[in-house]
Amino acid sequence: MALPGLAGSGLSSRGPLDEAEAAAEEHEAPAVVAAGALPQDDEEDEGRGRGLLRWDGFSAWLHCVCVVGFDLELGQAVEVIYPQHSKLTDKEKTNICYLSFPDSNSGCLGDTQFCFRFRQSSGRRVSLHCLLDQFDKDLPVYLKKDPAYFYGYVYFRQVRDKTLKRGYFQKSLVLISKLPYIHFFHTVLKQIAPEYFEKSEPYLEAACNDVDRWPAPVPGKTLHLPIMGVVMKADTHISVILPTVHEVDLFRCFCPVFLHSQMLWELVLLGEPLVVMAPSPSESSETVLALVNCISPLKYFSDFRPYFTIHDSEFKEYTTRTQAPPSVILGVTNPFFAKTLQHWPHIIRIGDLKPAGEIPKQVKVKKLKNLKTLDSKPGVYTSYKPYLNRDEEIIKQLQKGVQQKRPSEAQSVILRRYFLELTQSFIIPLERYVASLMPLQKSISPWKSPPQLRQFLPEEFMKTLEKTGPQLTSRIKGDWIGLYRHFLKSPNFDGWFKTRRKEMTQKLEALHLEALCEEDLLLWTQKHTEVETVDLVLKLKNKLLQADREHLPVKPDTMEKLRTHIDAIILALPEDLQGILLKTGMT
Repeated sequence: MALPGLAGSGLSSRGPLDEAEAAAEEHEAPAVVAAGALPQDDEEDEGRGRGLLRWDGFSAWLHCVCVVGFDLELGQAVEVIYPQHSKLTDKEKTNICYLSFPDSNSGCLGDTQFCFRFRQSSGRRVSLHCLLDQFDKDLPVYLKKDPAYFYGYVYFRQVRDKTLKRGYFQKSLVLISKLPYIHFFHTVLKQIAPEYFEKSEPYLEAACNDVDRWPAPVPGKTLHLPIMGVVMKADTHISVILPTVHEVDLFRCFCPVFLHSQMLWELVLLGEPLVVMAPSPSESSETVLALVNCISPLKYFSDFRPYFTIHDSEFKEYTTRTQAPPSVILGVTNPFFAKTLQHWPHIIRIGDLKPAGEIPKQVKVKKLKNLKTLDSKPGVYTSYKPYLNRDEEIIKQLQKGVQQKRPSEAQSVILRRYFLELTQSFIIPLERYVASLMPLQKSISPWKSPPQLRQFLPEEFMKTLEKTGPQLTSRIKGDWIGLYRHFLKSPNFDGWFKTRRKEMTQKLEALHLEALCEEDLLLWTQKHTEVETVDLVLKLKNKLLQADREHLPVKPDTMEKLRTHIDAIILALPEDLQGILLKTGMT
């Protein structure tokens, strides 16, 4: 069975006959399990062979799977949650209920796929999957899970059914995950949702059992992921050129506004409040995700909601007029938002996204006062004046592709490379300056605390731009200095700098550990008192714990050397102290 839209993405499948044979060899989950008969916790399977507990494999990919239906008395309701022990607060269930169905005005008949994102309830106990944390640290920053948010990947079906009072069958299958693997999870849903709507709960149980057997999403590895007879091949090594597990069809989303794509890049980079008004959740979610993705590899640190409704728990917080609009990107479909959010400074109104190969009319930049209803003409409604001059070269290149009927995938590669080069040209001077804040290695002494990073001074940074600014790598002219000044006040700079500062501080801690390991610590103890020696042992043990807890970037043999030093020092002490120190933490 071919998986649509995955050419070159690292995801693939084989033919039905091949899959039937492969399923017999690689995939022991039954095609159907009796309803409600989930395997017992002590059942042995492939995952247990990896030393994992029941559902650990599942938890590395998903928090849970929900089925949301429509009840005439209750309205939208969560009918099923798998695995059954999955924890969701009432607030989270309510958010999932409303976000899993398109607004009634969207008129989505047939099958619709989209994505939403919602805040994890503050009242719940944060429980992070330890294995996933371990792999997460090696991922690019824009692909790391956010412990404060869940993603919801939706497959919604609405078809006429005269046997039902309402006259329609309406149901959504929803995957809840902390992973931003949009393309991947939409593909998984495309495989299992149509079958689920035909076969119901037993099929869903079997699919969940399959996911529990999957290996964890390790960066850089090609994974074979069997699910209900289809083996998906997922390469979680992130490529910025080819479509990957996390990216949407960039050109399809930017197509109506590609004349203004550079201005939108600036708005996203600066964390400006931005609303996408679209006819359906598919269009809103794809466009919001494309906007967030356009500043990659820089992470978008503010909140973003691919699909946002009036029932969302943050509705009042984000639509209040008593304060300036927050730094957030919202995707909406309800006409009510045209009035509620008309005070927002930047609004993108889009029509139906055309299938690949069809090019919609280019929208214009318009004044905000002209936006009165969601029925207003498509356009970018803003009074924002870009800092940079428009790059006519990329526009000509994309227009030529349109005229030559170049495939959307190829156009996306061109646009993604353009955004990547633009972001890199902008961020490289910042990286270069921040690297200069690192103390010299010769200033690191094993017998003193690690030195501090120098302070980031905006004016000092601005002076470096004259000789080593973005003009070295970008052909684009304009007010780069003004753009940097604005960026330094944005949430994206704050998040980026905090991340870099943490990485550099950890590097200093690692270098300090390595300097300690090169010293003859046993000789040092012979020249110092017993009290000072015990104090040294306790400090070294704390260093070991910190290195392990914070995943410090130490050389592989450093930790072992340090343990050897500690053991040697302890053995040189009197027996009574040896007993106490050996019990104090693990060496």
